[in-house]
Amino acid sequence: MNLYTVNTGYFKLDGGAMYGVVPKTLWNKINPADENNLCSWAMRCLLIEDGERLILVDNGIGNKQDEKFFGHYYLHGDDTLDKSLAKHGFHRDDITDVFLTHLHFDHCGGSIVREGDKLVPAFKNAIYWSNEEHWEWATKPNDREKASFLKENILPIQESGQLKFIETPNVDWDASKPLPEQHFAENISVRFVEGHTAAMMLPQITYKDKITVFMADLLPGAGHIPLPYVMAYDMFPLTTLGEKKSFLSEAIEKKYVLFFEHDPKIECCDLVQTEKGIRQGNLFTLADI
Repeated sequence: MNLYTVNTGYFKLDGGAMYGVVPKTLWNKINPADENNLCSWAMRCLLIEDGERLILVDNGIGNKQDEKFFGHYYLHGDDTLDKSLAKHGFHRDDITDVFLTHLHFDHCGGSIVREGDKLVPAFKNAIYWSNEEHWEWATKPNDREKASFLKENILPIQESGQLKFIETPNVDWDASKPLPEQHFAENISVRFVEGHTAAMMLPQITYKDKITVFMADLLPGAGHIPLPYVMAYDMFPLTTLGEKKSFLSEAIEKKYVLFFEHDPKIECCDLVQTEKGIRQGNLFTLADI
């Protein structure tokens, strides 16, 4: 097995929304805002080469939306999905599986591309993986979250016949207990969380004698490790708080590596226990593992 970082570019989001109730005087030291209170965030994906499978975890914001849409998010940087894949010697047609942690536009926008007047899968040889609970949530969105679920990113996946669902664990959701877990492939399992959005999936990979967890939006960046740092975007912030507390206790005990999708600077870290609680430990890249 090999793991590769796939950078798809950066975008900007409101700092207050990203750090919730935490005062700007604190979070601005972590990720300084511009004059519009916007902070830069990565859209960092993960490529898993596992035997004959090439699994892409999330795929960024894509490029099919109009200028007005992208104008809200100030895309910047030179990275693209295709350039990052090529850097590792791959092409999008090589992808066998697209694992979608959840269906917010900055995580799945690259799933679908425009070909003339048609919307078609960007990864024509891949199975797209979601789960039935989250798919139902995303295709029948609530009023607060519907701006993040764009039908042009989602419905063409099902229409293509390339969509499959990962079974969700048959357990009662309880944030005080270990995150529910489901097998996905040899050396890859899936952890489920409910605070950010319904049934978000976190791939957990056994790699080089360590466990690396793709954090998606449970911990967008290393700055979100302290428990009160919960996004205002989360549907159920107290659930997120409980999930973070449970996961971080497990992660420090078992020496997990955390891989951050959105941190603009920090790709990976481990954890340390301090008098203030669990905090980031060593900072490193995936290639350093």
